[in-house]
Amino acid sequence: MKILTKAECAAFLKAHDRFTILSHTRPDGDTIGSTAALCLGLRQLGKTAHVLENREVSPRFSWLHQGLTKQAAQPGDTIVCADVASPGMLPKDFAHLLGGIHLRIDHHGSATSFTEEELVEPDSASCAELVWDVLKLLGVGMDQPIAEAVYVGISTDTGCFRFANTTAHTFATAAQCAQAGAKMYELNQELFETNTLGRLKIQGWIVDHMRMLRGGQLAMVAIPRTVEQEIGVTEDDMDNISSFPRTVAGVKMAATLRQTGDGEVKLSVRAIPGYDATVITARFGGGGHKGAAGATLKMDLETAAKAVEEAMLAM
Repeated sequence: MKILTKAECAAFLKAHDRFTILSHTRPDGDTIGSTAALCLGLRQLGKTAHVLENREVSPRFSWLHQGLTKQAAQPGDTIVCADVASPGMLPKDFAHLLGGIHLRIDHHGSATSFTEEELVEPDSASCAELVWDVLKLLGVGMDQPIAEAVYVGISTDTGCFRFANTTAHTFATAAQCAQAGAKMYELNQELFETNTLGRLKIQGWIVDHMRMLRGGQLAMVAIPRTVEQEIGVTEDDMDNISSFPRTVAGVKMAATLRQTGDGEVKLSVRAIPGYDATVITARFGGGGHKGAAGATLKMDLETAAKAVEEAMLAM
């Protein structure tokens, strides 16, 4: 594995062609925005580039990949992943590509190297910022579609610039997105100011079932799949729902567990500065950032909840 600078990453992209770009499982705005912007930028340079179709992409972000996807990688493709911190973050139908991924662009501090070359900057608030910088080094003209894809990545990974990971560079990149034509008001309204009835209902359920630990400094909630089905929530309704328990006054760290349909439990941990979410997720083979991290637990929901509670109380 070779660690690259942004300039070296740009040189790699310039020297190669026939790109297949990968996003991560349970895709969020950053992985979708980053892959879309990278694909658009490479195409602008005359490269052949596609985003590998991720069946988990929800309608909330699917418009970003419109016209960019293909269903399978081909022999000889240059395979690049964006915002993927570890092999376990790849969708299951991408797993066969492991061992043949040429480049990883990422910003997760607790990452696992699994590609031939990588550009990783943990101080970057989002992967989309890195993609923006690399595309600028390549001489890509920043048009509205690229700017909006990058803005979606930046804004969703910073909670619309509210999270502690937000930096001066984050604001500067967002300003450049605005200058390039990104419709920031409309995007902010859709991403942060609009709630579905399903999302409000699941938030109400969380309030009623959330457990407070260590005098209210820690919070956790375990959501059975049957509850999600009964309420009728979609993946868009559940997007970033793990941040909700952390908003309770006095809570320093919150863990949200969701039961999946394949017998696993998805764990998401959110923490304020001074606390490290990866301390919890690392115990279960996961990773992420100090403020936001995740893991997959191969156990039933009750067992997972007990294990996570023990991990939190042991800090």
